[in-house]
Amino acid sequence: MLEKQLKRNRIHKRIRSRIFGTKDVPRLCVFKSAKHIYAQLIDDEKSKVLVSVSDIKFKLKKGKKLDHSMEVGKLIAKEAITKKIEKVVFDRGGFVFH
Repeated sequence: MLEKQLKRNRIHKRIRSRIFGTKDVPRLCVFKSAKHIYAQLIDDEKSKVLVSVSDIKFKLKKGKKLDHSMEVGKLIAKEAITKKIEKVVFDRGGFVFH
């Protein structure tokens, strides 16, 4: 593995030791690759994915990655509301969000 990936995995393990999602307050896990962005709501008690959204599902060919991530955020919010989820615990997955 690359040194950058090893560092992110080490940070992610440290974050996951402190963050835990339940059915009422699931963990919002965000993963971004070079081309796509993925978001999941996870119940860690049952090890079950409640909602999963990615920018692959909708066909936005034009626009910046920021536009795609905003659409993913809107979609996961709509899905969470339909499942009556009002609060989440944010898991950044070792990525820098600022």
